Amino acid sequence: MSQDTVVAKRYAKALFEVAEQQQKVTETEQELRAFVVAVSGDAEIRGFINSPNVPEPVKLQVLSGSFEGRLSAPVLNTIKLLVQRGRTDLFGALLDGYLAIQEDKLGLADAKVYSAYALDDEEKAAVAEQFGARVNKTIRLENIVDPELLGGLKVVIGDTMFDGSVAGKLERLEKSFNRRV
Repeated sequence: MSQDTVVAKRYAKALFEVAEQQQKVTETEQELRAFVVAVSGDAEIRGFINSPNVPEPVKLQVLSGSFEGRLSAPVLNTIKLLVQRGRTDLFGALLDGYLAIQEDKLGLADAKVYSAYALDDEEKAAVAEQFGARVNKTIRLENIVDPELLGGLKVVIGDTMFDGSVAGKLERLEKSFNRRV
């Protein structure tokens, strides 16, 4: 684990503790995610925040003016602290650390579900319930349509893949035939 990851986890833990005390864990996640997406998706914002030619007080003033009222005080203060300490490279790692802590504390897990067609809400709920029981967590599901799947589903939770696709079953069947020959 790199030094930056360790540092980002410390900031994430502190932010999570404040969010938990204020009972705004999910809102804090959404705000932090929106900020990281905005910064990582816009080269001008990233350039401004990372520029050594822009004085720190100007950066802090612009951040306050741009995000005050849109971000809660704990999120904005954490971002400002990273700017003051010259650790703007940690924004993404801060989000990752926060999500890991949140998932651990709240028993959440993100799942990517690959299917041949878009799942409706009822199907998503059924998949989330079934796989949530397998991993003993509440599943937050992202459905990804993969037209190459003939049918069935592929579900990825963390480092584990559950392949119930027709193509996966055919591949396993072919391998079992090859072992017998």
